[in-house]
Formats: sequence, structure tokens, C-alpha cells
Amino acid sequence: MARTPDEIAVHLLIEGGHREELRFATIQDFQKWYQGVLVPKLDSKDFVNVPIKNIQGEYMVVRPAAIVGIRVEPIFVSTNLDRNLMA
Repeated sequence: MARTPDEIAVHLLIEGGHREELRFATIQDFQKWYQGVLVPKLDSKDFVNVPIKNIQGEYMVVRPAAIVGIRVEPIFVSTNLDRNLMA
């Protein structure tokens, strides 16, 4: 049975070597932001809002054209059940 991640960490690789980590509750939340905000302005040099680490009301702005890579990482929180299965 496939496990469901507790949250999704998205790592933006930005021109000049800068990196930023975003957190989303689900992969669907990330896809909604990606498809609704980032993709429509992919080659744009206008700023778009980027939610930071799933903190309400805190944002970063970035130029979509400056994003050179995106890494999506599922985050699993260990539980006692997981440790028992590994033993």
C-alpha cells in the first residue's frame, strides 16, 4: 500500500544559484499553484507571488523566467508504526 506524504517540499532553483524551499500540504496544492500561477507566466519577467513554507500571509516574489529548476520532494513524518514495520 502506498503511503501518503505528510507534506510536499518544493525546491526552486533560481538564476544565480539562489534556492528557495516551499511547502505545500498536498501535491494537489502544489499543482494548483504551479498550473494557476507559474505556468501562465513561464517566460515572464513580471513578479509572481510564491507561498513560503506554508505560512499563512508570508510570500516571496520571483520572476518566473528566472526559475531554472524545480525539485518536488514528498515529506513523510516517522511514526511508531513505521518503525515497527521496518524492524
